[in-house]
Amino acid sequence: MPLSLYKVRNILASYPLPNVLQLSFNRAPVNAFNDAFWEEMGEHFTTATNDPDVRVTVLTSENPKIWTAGLDLVSSAITTSGMKGTDPARTALLLRDHIRHLQNCVSAIENSSKPVIAAVHGICIGAGLDIISACDVRYSATNSLFSIREVAVGLAADVGSLQRLPSKVANDSLLRELALTARDFGTAEASELGLVSKSVQGGRDEVLKEALQLAKVIASKSPVATLGTKHLLNYSREHTVHEGLEYTATWNMAMLQADDLADSFQAFSTKKPAVYKKMGKL
Repeated sequence: MPLSLYKVRNILASYPLPNVLQLSFNRAPVNAFNDAFWEEMGEHFTTATNDPDVRVTVLTSENPKIWTAGLDLVSSAITTSGMKGTDPARTALLLRDHIRHLQNCVSAIENSSKPVIAAVHGICIGAGLDIISACDVRYSATNSLFSIREVAVGLAADVGSLQRLPSKVANDSLLRELALTARDFGTAEASELGLVSKSVQGGRDEVLKEALQLAKVIASKSPVATLGTKHLLNYSREHTVHEGLEYTATWNMAMLQADDLADSFQAFSTKKPAVYKKMGKL
């Protein structure tokens, strides 16, 4: 799919490797999220889902020191008079619709059929935690600085971190401490929390290199298998083991009929890399 279909305004799109899409935050000066930035991110992940040339997406930032400074408190509609109705009930409904819209922009990452790798460096606070909590794999550079910042500005985080992280991290007590205090924490605590699976010495270039190497490996696998694996992991998180097994049996009764199994077996027997057909538009 041509890159021109990714309508670039605040997020750069590129194909650094075959079947790998790189999306890079690029809103000066600090990648703060206003409404247009949220919407562009959601649109890009929806496009990636329908892009047969993409098997995995890497999410990064062009700013060498900042991944994102979180919500743009100056121009976001939720902090301006744009969310005022004629009475409290109507204001509440406007706010609810707007919050749900922002939630959907972040959920586009999780709902994308393609695995998403976050390559985090520098400052990643507030909305940054909401975003990476929706990603499948999270790598961070050792210069990363995180914060679940929302309580420091008078609100509870509302677009994903408080909903996704409890089922994804390993230390509930530490998560609650960080969310309730809004204090900064580095890569060491992020690893202890289970927020990131790999800490990479250095900054943007180093963590992006590692993330792209992982993306290359994932992109070499069957796209039917990686799509199914992400889908089934997400499904199983929300259901019992029994429900997950039943659903997987139904899923695989169709997916096992893909040519990818035969292609994989042939590659194994000939000791040559498998060549898989592109996915159609989803």
